Amino acid sequence: MRIAVIGAGAVGSLLAACLAAGGHGVLLAGRSGPGGAERSTLDLLTPRGERRTVGIVRARAAALLADPDPLRAGGLDAAILAVKRFDLDGAVAMLGTRPDLPVVTVQNGVGAEEAVAALRPGAPLVAASLTAAAGLGPGGESRWLTRGGIGLAATGGPRGDAQALARALASAFRSGGMRATVLDDARAMKWSKVLANLVGNATGALLDLDVAAIYADPALFRVERRQELEALEVMRGLGLAPVALPGADVRLLLAAFRAPPALARPVLARILGGARGEKMPSLRIALRAGEGPTEVAWLNGAVADAGQRQGLPAPVNATLGRLVAEAAADPAQRAWFRGRPDRLLQELGTGRAEGSGRA
Repeated sequence: MRIAVIGAGAVGSLLAACLAAGGHGVLLAGRSGPGGAERSTLDLLTPRGERRTVGIVRARAAALLADPDPLRAGGLDAAILAVKRFDLDGAVAMLGTRPDLPVVTVQNGVGAEEAVAALRPGAPLVAASLTAAAGLGPGGESRWLTRGGIGLAATGGPRGDAQALARALASAFRSGGMRATVLDDARAMKWSKVLANLVGNATGALLDLDVAAIYADPALFRVERRQELEALEVMRGLGLAPVALPGADVRLLLAAFRAPPALARPVLARILGGARGEKMPSLRIALRAGEGPTEVAWLNGAVADAGQRQGLPAPVNATLGRLVAEAAADPAQRAWFRGRPDRLLQELGTGRAEGSGRA
């Protein structure tokens, strides 16, 4: 296959490296890079400590607007949009010269597929959910931190074309060593990934604590449990059932959350504490950086919004979503909650505290 990966961060680099390792032609386009397409290499460090050097083509993403065929030999089979959700519209604009090019969305949260379908009506569209943790090393190498895998599901454009693309991509990822599964229901897949994304994400971002520390605290565990069960209720209200993703069967996660907390907490603390490898959850990374927006609107915010439309309140998700958005915009908010579970619990239990000292 011949695939453009737009977004040269941790996720985009991992997907590009796996596809190239399977012998496929890959263009990796990021914010920086050569003005035109140039042949290059990418180092991939696997979970087993192996180093693979693969051949790719690099380009600056903006160059795609001027060059409809950057790989120069028969065109592209698909473009994988591996950017944050808030950068999605800009990534879609890069494909303006190729209105029929099939697109793959790998964003966390929900809503990316609907956004792309509105901008590119009629083009084949495949939703993807990545469960392998990825990072970038100091030398720019792609670091594959946990095995995980990728789920793929047809969701837009001609159904047969999208399904064929999902199957072809699954085969391409497998040829590069990544587990890949084709699923029947894109919305169920994306909402199932939301359930996984919520774990220790908003709470960890606000408190600047890792998942193990959060799950070691009985009060914070109750917050985690409530946000997950709220999300499950909203998902069921949408007529969706959780599905197993490669390397991440959220049905087992939910079964643990429904167990008595005294039994579930130590088990989940041990399992989830190391599930991401050394990779911090996305919202914690964003708040630590203190720059720009976060994806919380498409995670906790999406749960709260979908629940409101159905008459299914999701107050924990709504509050966490609001607090993360406020903290992203205000350093004083980040400092107020950092390392202070008592302040977060007060906010969740009684609403905004009077005289809290926060702007």
